[in-house]
Amino acid sequence: MGAEGASKSHCSRQRKWKDDRLQIRRLLGLCVPGDSKNGERPYLVDFFRGGRMRPYHLRSLLTTMGTLGFFVPCCFWLPCLLTFFCCLQSVIFAESDNDRHALLCFKSQLSAPTEVFASWSNASLEFCSWYGVTCSGRSPRRVIALDLESESITGTISPCIANLTLLERLQLSNNTFHGSIPSELGSLSQLSNLNLSMNSLEGKIPSELSSCSQLRILGLWNNSLDGDIPSSLSQFIHLQEINLSNNKLQGSIPSAFGTLVELRILDFSSNSLSGGIPPDLGSSSLSLTYIDLGKNSLTGGIPGSLANSSSLQVLRLMSNSLSEELPESLFNSSSLIAICLRENKIIGSIPPVSATAPQLKHLHLGGNYLSGTIPASFGNLSSLLDLRLTRNKLVGSIPEYLGHLPTLSLLNLNYNNLSGSVPPSLFNISSLTALALSNNSLVGRLPSNIGYTLPNIQILILSSNNFDGPIPASLLNAYQLRWLYLSSNGLTGSMPFFGSLPNLEELDVSYNLLEAGDWGFISSLSNCSKLTQLMLDGNNLQGNLPSSIGNLSSSLRLLWLRNNKISGPIPPQIGNLRSLTILFMDYNKFTGNIPSKIGNLHDLVVLAFARNRLSGQIPDSIGNLVQLTDLKLDRNNLSGRIPESIGNCTQLQILNLAHNSLNGSIPTSILKISSLSEEFDMSHNYLTGEMPDEVSNLINLNKISISNNRMSGNIPSALGLCVALQYLEMQSNIFVGSIPNSFVNLRSIKEMDISKNNLSGKIPDFLTSLSSLDNLNLSFNNFSGTVPTGGVFGNSSEVSIKGNDHLCASVRIEEYGMSEETSTKGDVYSFGVLLLEMITGYHPTDENFNEGTNLHDFVSRSFPKNINEVVDPVMLQDNINTTEMTQKCIVPLLKIGLSCSMRSPKERPGMGQVSTEIHTIKNMFSSIQDFSS
Repeated sequence: MGAEGASKSHCSRQRKWKDDRLQIRRLLGLCVPGDSKNGERPYLVDFFRGGRMRPYHLRSLLTTMGTLGFFVPCCFWLPCLLTFFCCLQSVIFAESDNDRHALLCFKSQLSAPTEVFASWSNASLEFCSWYGVTCSGRSPRRVIALDLESESITGTISPCIANLTLLERLQLSNNTFHGSIPSELGSLSQLSNLNLSMNSLEGKIPSELSSCSQLRILGLWNNSLDGDIPSSLSQFIHLQEINLSNNKLQGSIPSAFGTLVELRILDFSSNSLSGGIPPDLGSSSLSLTYIDLGKNSLTGGIPGSLANSSSLQVLRLMSNSLSEELPESLFNSSSLIAICLRENKIIGSIPPVSATAPQLKHLHLGGNYLSGTIPASFGNLSSLLDLRLTRNKLVGSIPEYLGHLPTLSLLNLNYNNLSGSVPPSLFNISSLTALALSNNSLVGRLPSNIGYTLPNIQILILSSNNFDGPIPASLLNAYQLRWLYLSSNGLTGSMPFFGSLPNLEELDVSYNLLEAGDWGFISSLSNCSKLTQLMLDGNNLQGNLPSSIGNLSSSLRLLWLRNNKISGPIPPQIGNLRSLTILFMDYNKFTGNIPSKIGNLHDLVVLAFARNRLSGQIPDSIGNLVQLTDLKLDRNNLSGRIPESIGNCTQLQILNLAHNSLNGSIPTSILKISSLSEEFDMSHNYLTGEMPDEVSNLINLNKISISNNRMSGNIPSALGLCVALQYLEMQSNIFVGSIPNSFVNLRSIKEMDISKNNLSGKIPDFLTSLSSLDNLNLSFNNFSGTVPTGGVFGNSSEVSIKGNDHLCASVRIEEYGMSEETSTKGDVYSFGVLLLEMITGYHPTDENFNEGTNLHDFVSRSFPKNINEVVDPVMLQDNINTTEMTQKCIVPLLKIGLSCSMRSPKERPGMGQVSTEIHTIKNMFSSIQDFSS
């Protein structure tokens, strides 16, 4: 060693000795912990880190003691040395015991299954053997890890956990911790792994966590945390992974994360973050390989710096509100392997792909507003495994080059505006396992050899296009097929025998022009033991449904046969399909009875036999279907009483038995099904009796229709408790009495038809306060008195009151034309239409008025010479001199009605003028009546 080296070594030793002397003075002068008020660590622990004496420090201690003259007779230095080691042992024991007390303190705030904390006893000093606790390997034993994942623990995280000063890992995920994250955790300087995910924690992420400089893994997903991500997290200079996904974090992403040069993984997905993506995340000094900011509320565009990152391999930004165009450099990266930008608002065309991006394997751009054509340069993506461009606005044809991608496994182009034929090369990609081209305008026939050229195909979705011709027989050799969707095309021919596809799970060939042949395909399908969904609806299936339908897979959940021409009886064997949840057989020509074995389908949620020719009674076994939400048996020839057992179907939301020949009363058990929310339709039957008061249970119901029956008695006041009602149809029965006052509670009602009954009394004024009511039919009853004004009565096209003899024309004219209040506030147009309605007996929405015609035009064409063709005979039935009444009253009234209902407001008269004319007509009417009497 030269002189210079010796000098440096000597200086280094001198500095070391000086530092050691300072430590010794502290140790011998103060055999106590450091100043806790100032946050100092104990001196002894500083010198003997973790309570373990370092050999170098011991040699340094002995050397320094000798240098200072400590090696003198033992009577001088031995007591000091004994005191020193005594203090050391005391501090080591104290820190170890502190860990034990910290664990017990943590436990005191929690409850859990007995076995979790059974070993955590206050009497036990061996805390290192407690469940979930890991200690250091050398003495003194200190807690370095606490693992209590998925232990059904509830309670709050006590701040005393921070007293475990050497804790390196805290794993409390998948429990039900609540409350906030203690800020004291920021004092755990050795913490490298903190996982509090999948709990019920709330509040902000404490900024004090930024003091945990060793933190490498931070998991807080699936909690209820809110507030901004603290920018102080950027102080974690050793961070390699930040995972705050699945919380409710708000605010913007701090740009300071762009300074974390060691950061590899950044995951803020599934929060409520807003604002733009910081451009600094694409800094050339970063080593980010994985970024997931998906499922937030981020706006703006993708920074060009991020697209240019040379280290980034995975970029996930799905389900945000990104709205700008894609950076042209995004597909020029030599490092990106996966890009997921689905479910955003990205606009513009897809930029071309350079030949320098061969690494890209996954590209998901679905659910945006991308326009233009699919770039032919996609053929450069030689490593591409899956390409998803679904739900955009792409046009043009499918590029031939896509068929040249040798590794492509999944191609999804659903829901675009693509046209033309499918390139033959696309059907020759032997690596394809999934091909989805539905909801476009593609044409042509499916290749006859498709089952051979796509040997690995598992998912084939070609629905809602314009394909024609037969289903290729070769498809029956695509043995890997699991999903086959060919619906809504123009496919013809007989239904293939799909039984050769052992892995088939979902088959949808609905809404084509396919025929059943001899129905052998049903027997064939019994070989598909994995079949869960079978959709054959909307075809040209004719003849009897074979009994082999009962041999289909025991896993079958959905069976759609609706909208065909199937005839004959429903096979009882259908009751064998015990896994069925959805059964649609409506809109066919089935005859005979509903088989009682239908009651075997205990999992059935939807049962639709509507619009067939079924007869006989509804079987009591229907009541076994306790999971039913929809029961539709309308428009058949069913007879007999409605089974009480339907009351067992307590999950029903829709019950439609309309247009049958059912008789008897409505079972009260059915009216106790409070889940009925969408429709209760018993109309067009022969039901009798009163409406039971139990109707008050239907508080969630949207529509009640009991029209065209023979029901009698008063309208129950309890009906007014059905406050969610929007549609009430009770017309064409024999109800008597008045409109219940409880109807004032029907604030959601939109349409009410109680016409063609024997109701009487006054029309309640409260009907004008039902602001949602826009169609009211009170016609052909025995109402008397004056018609209310305002509300729904302000527009005659929305009200029908004809056929109520005691609401005579003169009274109505006075109400609407002579009242001073009406003349100043009424709608002239509405008054005119109402006048025409009263005189003609036609409702403005009558089915006779179509193709642009209306009530005004109908009267105008016959006025004034042929008014006998439009005047309701009821208007003149009590008058002797009909000719004089017509000329002097009816004609002038029609003239007023026509002038008031002119299309242009400028052509309508003022209400003052109308009032004067009506006064004249009234006087003329009175004189004619007096003369006639």
